[in-house]
Amino acid sequence: MAIAVNDSNFEEIVLKSEKPVVVDFGAEWCGPCKMIAPIIEELSKDYEGRVVVGKVDVDESSEVAGKYGIRNIPTVLFFKGGEIVDKNVGGTTKKVLAAKIDAML
Repeated sequence: MAIAVNDSNFEEIVLKSEKPVVVDFGAEWCGPCKMIAPIIEELSKDYEGRVVVGKVDVDESSEVAGKYGIRNIPTVLFFKGGEIVDKNVGGTTKKVLAAKIDAML
């Protein structure tokens, strides 16, 4: 299951992680976010133990969203060693996100 990430735990969960991290930035009211939510959950199960998967609600965590320039949601950022290595903006398929994760492993 994807981990709830917010302004207060972002550094610990994402930036200090020894594993690659996938972070889905979205909001409750966002239609496309609801469309990729099941994909994010599937990926969290598929890559369990190898990749950390988190979700950030941009309405509740505006500091982190602002720091990373999140202007459109959903935005999925891919971190390795605390650095962004890839990103996906807007709706997409599981295949596209899985390929980006595989590239980090």
